[in-house]
Amino acid sequence: MPELREPEPPRTAMVRQTPPAGRSSAALITVLGQTQFGAGVTDESSALVAEAALVVGARRHLDAARVPADRALALGPLAPALDAVALLREKDPDARVVVLASGDPGFFGIVRVLARRFGADALDVRPGISSIARAFARLGVPWDDAVTVSAHGRDPRRAFNICRSQRKVAVLTAPGAGPAEIGAALAAVPGLRRRLVVAADLGGPDESLVELTPAEAAARDWPAVNVVLSLADTAPPVADAMRAVAGYEGPPEGGWALPEEAFAHRDAMLTKAEVRAFALARLGPRLGELVWDVGAGSGSVAVECARLGAAAVAVERDADGVERIRANAAAHGVAHAVAVVHGRAPEALAELPDPDAVFVGGGGADLARLVALAAARARRTVVVTLAALDRVPEARRALLDAGLAVEGVQLQANRLAPLPGEVTRLAATNPVFVLWGTRPAAPTAVSQGVQT
Repeated sequence: MPELREPEPPRTAMVRQTPPAGRSSAALITVLGQTQFGAGVTDESSALVAEAALVVGARRHLDAARVPADRALALGPLAPALDAVALLREKDPDARVVVLASGDPGFFGIVRVLARRFGADALDVRPGISSIARAFARLGVPWDDAVTVSAHGRDPRRAFNICRSQRKVAVLTAPGAGPAEIGAALAAVPGLRRRLVVAADLGGPDESLVELTPAEAAARDWPAVNVVLSLADTAPPVADAMRAVAGYEGPPEGGWALPEEAFAHRDAMLTKAEVRAFALARLGPRLGELVWDVGAGSGSVAVECARLGAAAVAVERDADGVERIRANAAAHGVAHAVAVVHGRAPEALAELPDPDAVFVGGGGADLARLVALAAARARRTVVVTLAALDRVPEARRALLDAGLAVEGVQLQANRLAPLPGEVTRLAATNPVFVLWGTRPAAPTAVSQGVQT
């Protein structure tokens, strides 16, 4: 007869039990989302604010909660506020602190900073409704397929480029990256079709939603606190397919360096798959970046960069090439992310936003000037492909003169090809020279980037 044993109790490691509402908690810092202390405030939230030794928040939040001046600390820079909380806790370990925040403070909010400074166990977080959720709710559309980006304490170009590359984007704005700046950034790319929705004072008495073009947004003044939704005109606001992952889902199925047959092209004027794979590896396209494809031909490099999440601008001098690029972008589902400029480089590049990376697939007699201009404006890297050995030195010199670290390689692939009798030979493709220049990385400052 088998031995009877008591069942093992369930493992509870790493599980934090949340006290029921209204009961005391070991947490001494309570973080209240906006809907917890603004309109529809609960008695419990009012009591927490009334009993707190210190209430921290943006001036508008303190005013909304009617916090007396002697217990209020208005947020400016975060560091002094955190130091004040730490000093209070040192003097009185039982002192209660309430932090007032916008919407859901765990979503690009102050919870991250507080948890890092005081520990997660010190926090009692009571979220409100995210401003992003409110904005899409006002439109009556889902937002699980939207990419959300915060511009607080970050380079605004990332937000601009995500709006350029993605169909549905929500931006938590900041000074220098508000509706006017986002509108101007989108309007600067020819042929980019977007509409913006600016949502201000969501849930407040002055709530407004304004839908307009990027150019119209760039020409107006806006309230300081708002959310911008960027929607591609080429895609419906309600996606046909249900999603399993919210926001940006990463590179598409089917890999990258697609075969030549995946693109419409003329007279084999197309970067071969093997060369394209190497060029993409050096370009490193990703979400939040802008890539130029100069002398785009079929636009295969621009299309591939867009499939990997980057915004792309394809520059092509021939009218039939322009239409071919647009057709290829549409065929691969990235027409919203590939802007096509009909013009001759380098003149056609003058009014474009500065890129993170540039691919140059030719250049003729103007090659050196074109590479020099690309190298002067690229934030990160320039990749040049050449069939003619004679042009390698001038392209290399242009990259070096721009202060880039330059490397190069000759690529030649031998593809398997069938022969009669069920045997196989190697078919050689034309050799191609690839040069790439990389800008030395500059030290970056660390920012808290908190939405309050």
